[in-house]
Amino acid sequence: MLKLLRPRTFLAQGSSVLRRMRPPPNILKPNTISTSHHRALPSPNPTGPDPVARPSERPTPSQLHHPSNTTNSPPQQQQLRAYNYHPSGNRSPPPRSPAAYTDPAHRDAQLRAAKPLIHWRGFRALNTPSTYTIILVAGGGALAFYFSNLETVPVSGRTRFNAYGADSVRKAGEMEHRRLLWQLEQQGVGLLSEWDFRTMRVRRVMERLLPFSGMEGEEWEVSVVDAPRTANAFVLPGGKVFVFSGILGVARSDSALATVLGHEIAHNLADHHGERLSQDIGASIMLWSMVVLGGAFGLGPLIMHFFGSRFLDVAFGFPMSRLQESEADYIGLMMMSEACYDPREAVSFWARMEKASGEEVPEWMSTHPANLNRIKKIEEWLPEAMEKRAQSDCSSTASFAGLFKQALLTGQGVF
Repeated sequence: MLKLLRPRTFLAQGSSVLRRMRPPPNILKPNTISTSHHRALPSPNPTGPDPVARPSERPTPSQLHHPSNTTNSPPQQQQLRAYNYHPSGNRSPPPRSPAAYTDPAHRDAQLRAAKPLIHWRGFRALNTPSTYTIILVAGGGALAFYFSNLETVPVSGRTRFNAYGADSVRKAGEMEHRRLLWQLEQQGVGLLSEWDFRTMRVRRVMERLLPFSGMEGEEWEVSVVDAPRTANAFVLPGGKVFVFSGILGVARSDSALATVLGHEIAHNLADHHGERLSQDIGASIMLWSMVVLGGAFGLGPLIMHFFGSRFLDVAFGFPMSRLQESEADYIGLMMMSEACYDPREAVSFWARMEKASGEEVPEWMSTHPANLNRIKKIEEWLPEAMEKRAQSDCSSTASFAGLFKQALLTGQGVF
């Protein structure tokens, strides 16, 4: 006997069945999240949504009915799923609203949560293989550049780094010459005329030294600065000679003045200017590396720059400068001896300079050797200098300077 159901009961049961068969809202639109806190995921097609998805891009039944697809999850987890899930495999984050970039509170929160690029444990940006490759290539190139520009200095036999050619050094000397003339003009200091007896004295000694300098091809230009209280002299690359009139009173004889001028010409012959310019390259790299590393430990850049520059001067700059001064003393002494000047006057000149200079700073803090140490060195070299003077006819071309220049070009050491 069949039991007939009442129409109302049947409809009630049928509606409950339909409700059970209706898919959840998340299944109807897999690319959206049914929450008011987040936006819809972007379409994989930049021009619009793909109306027909390929079978490989359609979600599987396990993904459709996974518990994590329900709307009862916390907003943080829904945002994480919105970032990780996309039918095309794209893991780009959801777009931000313009307020996220203009809101001061949001910007301050990002700044507080930001991590420093440099930390005492290392660089956070150097954790990628490509960065290490760049560092290795740059380091290898720097080492190759350094070793390819090493050369041996005659007389002392030391090895130095010199990356500047003769033309570059000459251009630097011309720029320094113009700058110095402008600076003297700004200070109201003039040059003595060519007919002044002090200028004529300097020219006379220079003309006697040049045939023995090994640098006859330079266009020499002598300038005597009217500065009676300044005892100084130097020769810029390119043959620009500057003599301050205050040193003429200390160099009482032509042999003493030849000591000064021979020393300054020797700096050009040994290419000490190019060596100093090359040293500035390495010093700048080391200094700014110290500044950056100091910032990782919380030290201020100005403090690190000040103490770093002083450390580099004392550890590298000053010792190299003192070596150059000793080399110039030796070369200049042999040069003036071949020009038939008395090398013994060099000892007397530096003794007078010791009295005129008064109290000096310690040698380890100076770019020049102490005058007493200079006198000791010159006394050791005097027998060799006197022998060269005896062998010279005072009119032939340079022998010592020529050998030095040839040895510098061929890479020889002590000759």
